[in-house]
Amino acid sequence: MAQLTVSTQSPYLPLTILVAAPRGFCAGVDRAIKIVELALKKFGAPVYVRHEIVHNRHVVESLKAKGAIFVEELDEIPETGAPVIFSAHGVPKSVPAAAEARNMFYVDATCPLVSKVHMEARAHQEEGLEIVLIGHAGHPEVIGTLGQLPAGAATLIETADAARTFEPRDPERLAYITQTTLSVDDTAAIVAILKARFPAIVGPRKEDICYATTNRQAAVKAIAPRCDAVIVVGAPNSSNSLRLVEVAERAGCPKALLVQQAADIPWSDLANIATLGITAGASAPELLVTEIVDAFRSRFEVTVESVVTTEERIAFNVPRELREAGAH
Repeated sequence: MAQLTVSTQSPYLPLTILVAAPRGFCAGVDRAIKIVELALKKFGAPVYVRHEIVHNRHVVESLKAKGAIFVEELDEIPETGAPVIFSAHGVPKSVPAAAEARNMFYVDATCPLVSKVHMEARAHQEEGLEIVLIGHAGHPEVIGTLGQLPAGAATLIETADAARTFEPRDPERLAYITQTTLSVDDTAAIVAILKARFPAIVGPRKEDICYATTNRQAAVKAIAPRCDAVIVVGAPNSSNSLRLVEVAERAGCPKALLVQQAADIPWSDLANIATLGITAGASAPELLVTEIVDAFRSRFEVTVESVVTTEERIAFNVPRELREAGAH
């Protein structure tokens, strides 16, 4: 009698997933979300939030479900005693001034590393220096930083070409600051041009690009050359997530994709891959990474490898008025 043999071989093609670390939430994002949650806990709903607290739809919808109301401008908020929270990206000086004029109780969730750039901008301006801000026009962080200064005190430079053609009022009285979520390599190239053209230019004592942006880009550089494709989990309006896509491509990965959630995976673009890299922008929760890995498990025989380039242990305190709620 012939013996029946049962194949134990998986019907799925093998896929190695390299998960970059660090990835996902940074200390500033974690603090901003915690501020909204603690305000809801202490004061109850509603809590108003000016602009998306961080650039992630999943986070925003989760906070909405708990009682947060998101607005673009303060004039959308009715007369209320409810807390008003400013987003992690920072706001122009005019925003807290307008809140105070309406006797609003507001809590500033600006990332401390963005606040550092604001302080540098004001200090340079007080010293009479003309300021170059390296960043992306229209980004909330850039709007907030420019809004620390009088009109005309700073010039926004987005590209190396702009740095080559920029003409300051006085080359000897010049300083630069940067958005915190830029490409490390692109920014270094722009700074090098400015320093070559204007040797007296004053820079920050410590790099303005935040530790989390730098670390996540380094982690992507470590995995990209080994990957057939890299998925960056993040929102299309997230500067640091978009930079991760660019970094992956420049580091040698033939295909880098920005994906908001598992439902958005473009499967037809990923049919013949053997090694996939995954990372997440600084405002993307780990849950979204887990769901994307699980989605690949349903279509491939997956082996997951964590590639750790550094350990992060940074945390920022929440504002004093909310610490009591956090303690309970």
